[in-house]
Parts: sequence; structure tokens; C-alpha cells
Amino acid sequence: MKIKAFIAVLMIQLVCAGFAFSQNRPYRVGTTCANFLEMGIGSAANAMGEAYVAMATDLSSVYWNPAGLSYLEKNEVQFTYQPWLADIYVGSIGVGMVIPRIGNLAFGITSMNYGRTDVTTLTMQEGTGETYSSMEYAASFTFSRKLAQWFAFGASGKYIASQIWHLNASAMALDLGVTVNTKFFSFTGARKDGMTFGMSISNYGTKMRYNGMDLLRPIDIYPDRAGNYKDVRGKFDLQGWELPLLFRMGAAVHPLVTNTQRLTVAMDALHPNNNSEYINLGAQYQLIFPGTCQVFLRGGYNSLFMNKSEFGFTAGGGIYWTLLHNKMIKFDYAFQDIGVLGNTSTLTVGLTF
Repeated sequence: MKIKAFIAVLMIQLVCAGFAFSQNRPYRVGTTCANFLEMGIGSAANAMGEAYVAMATDLSSVYWNPAGLSYLEKNEVQFTYQPWLADIYVGSIGVGMVIPRIGNLAFGITSMNYGRTDVTTLTMQEGTGETYSSMEYAASFTFSRKLAQWFAFGASGKYIASQIWHLNASAMALDLGVTVNTKFFSFTGARKDGMTFGMSISNYGTKMRYNGMDLLRPIDIYPDRAGNYKDVRGKFDLQGWELPLLFRMGAAVHPLVTNTQRLTVAMDALHPNNNSEYINLGAQYQLIFPGTCQVFLRGGYNSLFMNKSEFGFTAGGGIYWTLLHNKMIKFDYAFQDIGVLGNTSTLTVGLTF
């Protein structure tokens, strides 16, 4: 009873902390940096409209809910590639390890590459002949453990860096998450087939402040006097920018559970610090061929009720092949509609061993 009381208090504190950390002016679009941290990692989650905080049990849980990492039963490696707009692409790689009687660990790197852009000036608007590159990345270390058969907790520490030509900035952040399995709406009576609740706080950390040689500019401190005051060295002093803080809370149920089929319906409610609140909806149908493979069909809707959202319907699927010695190779694909910006696809490959 003491353990259950402690867990209940911890969950309440996590919910309160999530809303307290996110109490900023609504619709603060464009007021945070490193917004690549808001892009979903993993095709399974993206195909389900990113309604994944209670669903995450694979290596992609490092992004959605660190507590889900505790459900790994074998070591896993995962690669994700997502081409974006204007030759921008997002890529991630991660590895998870199962350590008996201690917990599960994971290390991952996510990066967004903006490609190369022509350098222009007011006097040379067609270009100077130079190009510059921009990229951002986040390296994370995650620990997760089941504190009870029905309760899991996880935490991630992240180092985030951004570079635009000769400018760079960095920050440290923390992700926290919990997962609770219940027997509610379990048609089999088993806890694993009942309703699952998940909550997470992402990107709670320091501000990012850009610095570099591109901020250096000569200043004429006395424009009305003769002399070489115009050659005084000056530097722009930029302010710090907040990270995109995000609180997620969601649930998943399984209305169909048999030996060969499983249907899951999930819903997430999200509270960001740079936009309005919104809801993600998703569903997954799993067809199991024992000892051979598993086939998945997924669909969802992203950013329902968000103020002026371009996101919409999502779809995708996957196939997991069982190899020798109980190893498994996973292929997942997701399609996302982003309105006037077109659409994008995500491909994820994983291997358990």
C-alpha cells in the first residue's frame, strides 16, 4: 500500500509539474528554438498520428515516453530516416540494452540537416559564390525501470546543439515519463490487455543562446567625429531562447485481442509552451503469424483542435520478421499529410538481438 501511495503521489506531482512548467502565454508560435525536438521519431508513432505516449514499448519510446523503454525484452538497434521540406531531412539512430535486475538503458542521437544555402548580401543579392550549412542534433541517455509489474518510470538526459554557419548554441534538457498498466476494459482479464496510461514531460532544460564570429560587426561609436572610430569592434548580444517544452498525457485500449489479432486505439492530449493544446488520435491493427512474422496496419489524425494546424491524417504499416535465435528485424513506414506543405514519409528499420 505504501508503494501504491507513493506512486499515486508521484503521478499527481508529474501532472502538476507538467502544467506548471507549461504555463506560458498561449499561441507563442515562433518563440522557441531547436524545434526539431518536436518532430516525432519512429514510423509506428508517426503513422498513428503521434498518439503514442501510452503505446511506446520499443526503442522509439526514448522520444515519446522514457518509461516505455522498460518494456524492452531484448537489446535493440533502430534507425529512422525522414525527408522533410526543401531538402531538409531528419535522421536518428539509437541502441537499447536490457540489464537484468537493474533496468534498461538507451543511447540515441537525432539530427536535422538543413543542407547548404547560398550566401547573399544587400549588395550581392544573387549570391556571393559562398554557401553555408545548418544543422541541429540532440544526444540522449535514457534509463527506465519497472518499479512494479504495472508501473514503469523513465528519465532521459539530453545535450542539444545547433549550428548556423559560424553561429552555435547548446542546451541541456531532461525528459520524464511514467506508464501505468491497468485491468480496465481488459476483455481477457489480463493486465497487459487492459487500458494503459502514459504521461511524459519533454525538453525541460536550459535556454539556448547563439554565439560566434558572425555576430562581430565594426561600430562607429562617434559618427560625427573624425578618426577611425568606425573600426571599433562590436558584437551583438543575443538573448536566450527556450526549448519547446511539451507535456503529453494519453491512454490506449485494446478492443480486440486474440491469439492472432490485436487492435489498439490510442489518444494523446498535449500541452506545448509554444502553441495551443491539441489532441492526437491513432489506431493499430496487428496480425500475428506465430513463429514467422507480425504485420501492422496503422492510421491516425495529428494535431486535432490545434490553432491553425497544417497537420492531418496519417497512415502506415510495418512488418516484423522473426529470425534465427529469436532475433527480429523490423520495417515500419509512415505517411503524413501536412496541408499546404504537401506530405512526408518516414522509414524506420530496427533489429532486436
